Amino acid sequence: MLQWISRFPIPKIYLSFLLLWLYYAIFSASVLALLGFVFLLVCLFFQFPWKTVTKVLLICSIFGSWFIFQKWQQEEASKHLVDSVHTVRILPDTIKVNGDSLSFRGKAEERMFQVYYKLQSEAEKEDFQQLTDIYEITLEGKLASPQGASNFAGFDYRNYLKTQGIYQTLTISEIVELKQIFSWGIGENLSSLRRKAVVWIKRNFPDSMRNYMTGLLLGHLDTDFEEMNELYSSLGIIHLFALSGMQVGFFMNAFKKSLLRLGLTQEKFKWLAYPFSLFYAGLTGFSASVIRSLLQKLLAQHGFKSLDNFALTILILFLIMPNFFLTAGGVLSCAYAFILTMTGEEVAGIKGLVRESFIISLGILPILSFYFSEFQPLSILLTFVFSFLFDMVLLPLLSILFCLSFIYPITQFNFLFEWLENIIRYISQLSTRPLVFGQPSLWILILLLITLALIYDYRKNVKKLSMLVIVAISFFLVTKHPLENEITVLDMEQGRSIFLRDMTGKTILLDVGEKSERDKKEVWQEKVITSNAKRSLIPYLKSRGVAKIDQLVLTTSDTKQLDHVLEISKVFELGEILVTEETLSKREFMDKLKESKVKVVAIKTGQQLFIFWSSLEVIASQNKDGRDSIAMFGKLLNQTFLVTGNIEEKFLTSHYPKLQADVVITHQQASKKKTDGEVFKTVHPKITVISIDKKKSFKLKNGENNQEDKELENLVLKTDKKGAIRFKGWTTWNVETVQ
Repeated sequence: MLQWISRFPIPKIYLSFLLLWLYYAIFSASVLALLGFVFLLVCLFFQFPWKTVTKVLLICSIFGSWFIFQKWQQEEASKHLVDSVHTVRILPDTIKVNGDSLSFRGKAEERMFQVYYKLQSEAEKEDFQQLTDIYEITLEGKLASPQGASNFAGFDYRNYLKTQGIYQTLTISEIVELKQIFSWGIGENLSSLRRKAVVWIKRNFPDSMRNYMTGLLLGHLDTDFEEMNELYSSLGIIHLFALSGMQVGFFMNAFKKSLLRLGLTQEKFKWLAYPFSLFYAGLTGFSASVIRSLLQKLLAQHGFKSLDNFALTILILFLIMPNFFLTAGGVLSCAYAFILTMTGEEVAGIKGLVRESFIISLGILPILSFYFSEFQPLSILLTFVFSFLFDMVLLPLLSILFCLSFIYPITQFNFLFEWLENIIRYISQLSTRPLVFGQPSLWILILLLITLALIYDYRKNVKKLSMLVIVAISFFLVTKHPLENEITVLDMEQGRSIFLRDMTGKTILLDVGEKSERDKKEVWQEKVITSNAKRSLIPYLKSRGVAKIDQLVLTTSDTKQLDHVLEISKVFELGEILVTEETLSKREFMDKLKESKVKVVAIKTGQQLFIFWSSLEVIASQNKDGRDSIAMFGKLLNQTFLVTGNIEEKFLTSHYPKLQADVVITHQQASKKKTDGEVFKTVHPKITVISIDKKKSFKLKNGENNQEDKELENLVLKTDKKGAIRFKGWTTWNVETVQ
């Protein structure tokens, strides 16, 4: 086997990059990837003899066939879905309890499902929190397809589950029977063992301490770590909890030293490392980064070093985990490993480590921008300091304490972790907001990676280095400041939000969505929930490179917007907040709004919001049943826009009977049975965009069809069906939707 590997016709790293382009060409159906693959093949013809090229093509055909087969299996699995499921086997280490919500992954009929259940009592919640063995549930429930992305640059839950081999979700309405079963499956038993370790830690160690223990040892972070999770993320060091080379190296070395002290030879350890690796991978939930690190460790034992080691790891991952490179975790893990491999030889002392940290941060920046749209410069220093703390202090300490806990739990060190969290909070308060770069397109991403590689190659050539740095900065600027106008109606699930930006960078945000109303619950039912703003609005604005919002307009004084406004003010710089005149008289609302520490001014009828070298004018206001709202009208580029807000259409058309607009943007509230069609009949828009509240269904009387939709079905765009709707262009508008 080793001899066959050594006889690769071309350098292994070249082959791995060639296959990587082929991989994305097949799995992502990317024209860019296909062009990249063809380009590399053409280069091969010029660099190597025909005999070598033939061998490479043979290898590519073998891997290509494997990729096509995997792709075909995925498509077949997504087409042939099951109609019903009555029994599900629980994978214990996937159990998550959040208030009265239970979720886990379960197996049924050789298929995997993401399962949800609303817990009925505190006792039932406690039972599932303590569940560690393999159980089978007999149930009544409903199957559904996972939700895809509903906003541009939004999280695609459907695609994520697809990479995990899951094509349907199952919502349990009733648990008929819950019984413990025996399983011979190695994966299921390792899942149970991991769950036992997590439950043991939670039972025997206090807050703070237990979160770091489960996170650093087992790769498990619970919902009660949500606050610190956000702080670590904002500082750009959340990756310290992603199990990778640090943990793998520590435990592999500890295992090796233990065996050698027992008298085993190096050769015997080499083969015992394989079952240990499987065992450790299972304890970490078969994390993508852990498997990558373990493969590199195992290959190093057989003499494969540096780039050969990395290249072979990639080739093996293609075979055993075909979905690896379709996940952000897999891509980032390999990117970090590649950069470390390239720069590892130059590390020497503290100066070398600092330099390495800087190079890694710079090299990974385009990929981080692609997935997260931002970068925290302070993370370069924090990663260097805290990685030393986590690697040299916390990991050994927590490992020892975990082992000793089976004799006697030692909890006196909890104060160290409380101090650490207080330090993180203090640093977070002192730190500036992350730099928002925006999400680069695939073309710009590839060009950025090539440019940064050239920067590294020509780092000692000042002239070429300067030119390449200018090119790289240009790519980032184009991403952050796209030279186009846009009006985007986001899918906020509840409430509405409309983002406007012109080519000069002027930004206006109309509303921010609403916080979902929840019934009063008992303490045990309360759960940690990510707001609509954090799930939808904030990620989208960051993906567009937005760091400042010049004007935030609240068209209503609905208090359900306030929490979102405060969240937005923490993430983005706000120029001013515009509210209706009626809102200024609502003391409770204004006191809450002042917490944002942003200037608040009134917006009046006749006032204009200047953007797109034109303006939106406030043409009407309405105060009905204590709910105030405004409507705006203006010619933006080549079309006239009417934004109705929550104003009743009949009210608007009665005051402006001759009003005409090319585009109408309105909102269908959960309190409404349907959107009035009056505005469609009088305004005669070419396009009508309706922001839909998803939290409640819209049932029409007597089962009637929405006649307006039928008459204008080619002109009506609804966020519940199309997702976010965006108008883009230079002098004219082009419409695009997510779905």
